[in-house]
Amino acid sequence: MFNTLQNPFALIGRWLLAALFLPAGIAKMTGFAGTVGYIASVGLPAPTLGAVIALIVEVLGGLSLVLGFGTRVAAVVLAIFTLVASFFFHPYWNVEAAQQLIPFLLFYKNIAVVGGLLILAAFGPGAWSLDAKRAN
Repeated sequence: MFNTLQNPFALIGRWLLAALFLPAGIAKMTGFAGTVGYIASVGLPAPTLGAVIALIVEVLGGLSLVLGFGTRVAAVVLAIFTLVASFFFHPYWNVEAAQQLIPFLLFYKNIAVVGGLLILAAFGPGAWSLDAKRAN
């Protein structure tokens, strides 16, 4: 049964992962000043450059997952981006114990997303992708 579902699951999985990144990138575009301010608030250098990089990674990476084009590279880039961002933007260990729950959940949600992206990088986007069409 699971063999027959492999390609639809791969497609749906790619779309669900993209649902995290594509809207976030678009939001950075429409609220660029706020994004720059948020990056600056955690003390990262060059917040404008960081916002541009985040916007590009999320939009292009999200589109790549939707289309299944350059999927493995996009999944690795998004995994690295997500892992690094998690340490800067969800450092639950720096928050009072009573306030740790939400940052803790967000941090480990991101770690799980990194895991999904690495699986996608390892096994590919499935037959219902532009990558598969190009390989034929």
